[in-house]
Amino acid sequence: MAAYVGAIDQGTTSSRFLIIDAAGTVVGKAQREHKQILLKPGWVEHDASEIWRNTEWVISTALDEAGLVPSDLAGVGITNQRETAVVWDRATGRPVSNAIVWQDTRTAELCVEIADRVGEGHLRRCTGLPSATYFSGPKVRWILDNDPKLAQAAKRGELAFGTVDSWIAWNLIGKHVTDVTNASRTMLMDLHALEWDEGLCDAIGVPMSMLPKIEPSMVDFGPCSGVLAGTHLRTILGDQHAAMVGQAAFGVGDTKCTYGTGAFLLTNTGTEVVASTAGLLSTVAYQRAGEAAIYALEGSVAVAGSSVQWLRDNLGLIEHANDIEELASRVDDNGDVYFVPAFSGLFAPRWRPDARGVLVGLTRFTNKSHLARAVLEATAFQVKDVLDAMRDDTATVLTDLRVDGGMVANSLLMQFQADILGIDVVVPAQIETTAFGAAYGAGIDAGVWAGAEDVRSHWKESLRYEPLFGDQRRDALAASWSKAVDRSLDWV
Repeated sequence: MAAYVGAIDQGTTSSRFLIIDAAGTVVGKAQREHKQILLKPGWVEHDASEIWRNTEWVISTALDEAGLVPSDLAGVGITNQRETAVVWDRATGRPVSNAIVWQDTRTAELCVEIADRVGEGHLRRCTGLPSATYFSGPKVRWILDNDPKLAQAAKRGELAFGTVDSWIAWNLIGKHVTDVTNASRTMLMDLHALEWDEGLCDAIGVPMSMLPKIEPSMVDFGPCSGVLAGTHLRTILGDQHAAMVGQAAFGVGDTKCTYGTGAFLLTNTGTEVVASTAGLLSTVAYQRAGEAAIYALEGSVAVAGSSVQWLRDNLGLIEHANDIEELASRVDDNGDVYFVPAFSGLFAPRWRPDARGVLVGLTRFTNKSHLARAVLEATAFQVKDVLDAMRDDTATVLTDLRVDGGMVANSLLMQFQADILGIDVVVPAQIETTAFGAAYGAGIDAGVWAGAEDVRSHWKESLRYEPLFGDQRRDALAASWSKAVDRSLDWV
């Protein structure tokens, strides 16, 4: 049996392909960014065709680097930005519009209409989700509402909808499929039955003929063609669910936070769907073929790493994203400056699409280092809000938090995260847990690893940040952050 597995990691800003061996060692990888299309305030789009071209390129490049061919891989997995909506023509295989990205807020009024029609309580009981711009179902409805020709084509069964995993799978194996984790982020799937809900599809306005077949996360989806001909697609996992697998968060109560474009904190709730009363999402964590689904509670922060990109690209205060740590380190604290990055409204636990970004507490004393520090600290404050909500929902007291993603390389942020949470923050030796989770899933399905215990043996601790603040200082900072958040509300 081949001892290598591959993972397509299609994220919000770039696509990657990673190849690892049976010991969990990276033997090849490649990455390429794609364009962010920002046509209006609150609108975020991607070119799905560009994403597929980049995916082909990173696969070929990583295989060449490793000196391997597709048949050397026991299987491949896909992990992806989850709520981004792609609609394409079944006959031509071409997208009919740009993909509408998870950060996009154009469906705010439509989501209010959906909540009124369906009932927020029913929607949460059925899907585990609120009616929010974050999710992909309303995005599809918006595409159809704004082009009568597409609406008619959808009624005729000529169009296919999918999150980005479905789009890549369509091009890779020629099938219209998704997995339970991505389907659980559409507002269209019954979280308990793991099937599309016909009543919700009708109420939201998405023809069921457009929807992919829902499969377990770890299953043989079929043989690949083209750039990966010779191996099989064996796993599909939304990016945060893949990070749970990569963090070996297989036990009830295991919790991780991934810091990427946004920040996403998930806790494993086992085979039980836990309904949130504190503004969190109930979601599928993963499912192995032939086994019961494992569920999770999730808190989603819309803007984390993307606020650093904003500081770099829009304000020009830094040249490279990793310059922010040195700039922020020039001051001892935030100078009572707070930044609320509500560029796409606020996600968990508040769910306020009317919020917009604010910068408060400015005086003549304020300099760019205070601003840089406030930008970093905003991510930590938002994660604290989510973790507090998770404690309320689960009555669980965490002793530490496992973290991953690009921002964990920033030691100033990680130390402040530990300080403001009052618990240890633990960084694993392998921080690319999203891609690793998809690779582990493919390897489990292919038999490279027997299951959870094999994967858990690969997890190693690298760094541990212990809190340095006392309760009084922690509480004072949190109170000031809450005042700043209040000032971001009711803007739209």
